[in-house]
Amino acid sequence: MTCMSVIQNLLRVLPNGVVISGSESTRPFECDGLNAYKQQPLAVVLPENIEQIKATLKVCAENNTAIVTRGSATGLSGGATPIENSVVLGLSKLNNIISIDQKKQLAIVEPGVRNIAVSDAASKYNLYYAPDPSSQIACSIGGNIAENAGGVHCLKYGLTVNNVESIKMLTIDGEELILSRQDEGMGLLALMTGSEGLLGIIIEVTLKLNRSPELARVIMAGFDTVRDCANSVADIISAGIIPAGLEMMDQLAIQATEDFTKAGYPLDAKALLLCEIDGNKEEVQSELDIVTDILSTASSLVVSNNEHERLTYWKGRKSAFPAIGRISPDYYCMDGTIPRRHLAEMLEKISELSEKYELQVANVFHAGDGNLHPLIMFDGGQEGELKKAEDFGNDIAILSVDMGGSITGEHGVGIEKLEAMHHQFNEKELDIFLKIKQVFDSKSLLNPGKAIPILNRCVETGGLSKSSIPSLEYP
Repeated sequence: MTCMSVIQNLLRVLPNGVVISGSESTRPFECDGLNAYKQQPLAVVLPENIEQIKATLKVCAENNTAIVTRGSATGLSGGATPIENSVVLGLSKLNNIISIDQKKQLAIVEPGVRNIAVSDAASKYNLYYAPDPSSQIACSIGGNIAENAGGVHCLKYGLTVNNVESIKMLTIDGEELILSRQDEGMGLLALMTGSEGLLGIIIEVTLKLNRSPELARVIMAGFDTVRDCANSVADIISAGIIPAGLEMMDQLAIQATEDFTKAGYPLDAKALLLCEIDGNKEEVQSELDIVTDILSTASSLVVSNNEHERLTYWKGRKSAFPAIGRISPDYYCMDGTIPRRHLAEMLEKISELSEKYELQVANVFHAGDGNLHPLIMFDGGQEGELKKAEDFGNDIAILSVDMGGSITGEHGVGIEKLEAMHHQFNEKELDIFLKIKQVFDSKSLLNPGKAIPILNRCVETGGLSKSSIPSLEYP
């Protein structure tokens, strides 16, 4: 069936205003936060309920048309980038908070609900949702689950996978499944969390909520060397302290962020550590005493005195990405994860790569769990600079694996890290991933060509910026 017939069938089974087609109308949906790669879809469907999702899946399955699920499109690995002649299934209209159970500390929400909206709604019950990505004012819960997002408070309270109690999903055939933490067997809830839209469509989520702590304080420490800052991370954890957040920034990130947010960061510091302690007043004071003693050799040391100051320090860290965007035409954000003991070594290696590729890089880290976010600065208008940034990023991913870590911590593989997947996993392991995908999606219609490289026919990320992203089929 022709592409036009697919659109006509969608228009036939769905109400007016739900289907978007045409070059100009679909252009806003051509990429996610990784905007170096762009591909316009065949059509965009913005369903208002589950029955409309099922109708869309049925049309696409009957016509062998790829489906790319999209939330708020804040992702940074190309997970929501359309496939050529695909249908983008946008879930932004499914944005209801269905219920909040104060006693059980649970929230039931639709996938299009924004991350911060959950905490806002739960705050009147003295509850909140812990995972807090930097994009939390915009990113959606469905997208957080697709990528297993983290945030500055993931060290103590866990990633998305640790804070989801159950998921209701649709298979490619329109069958409703409920995956729960209480299920016995293979742990399909964890499998779905971080599956990048390859296995099913999330339609409802039950989230775990936490009691708001009695007190929270942030310690802001500046250091004269990056190594001293990195070593202090290990010292804090070794002392038996599990901070609510433990974040690190280098000087370029500090200066760009301070100019943008006026958070009060020390501009002369080579590295900055933000350490949050929370709990009851006695616990917080006890742990503050231990941490401030560990950080006593820092060049500067400040402890937030009130909630406004605490939020201001975090606002600076969470604004690092847009802050770099103000001083560079483009930036490429990586997402490797390494053991904490290698933080200083990795920063030195990144500095060497910066000189090799002649590209500046600003480093922001979820230092407590070793999740790196180097921001490689480049000018996409200059010939060859995007390719250099891609190669730089791939080298960081490979280094992360070689240091005992992973190519991604929370951004996912998408189309960005397909090549690096071959470095982390052997062919037998990749074949297992493909077979799992085929169990859920035998025709490979759900987000094909993402996350799992096709054996013997891997698409290299470097070529995607210059051509259409193909719809790949499994061999």
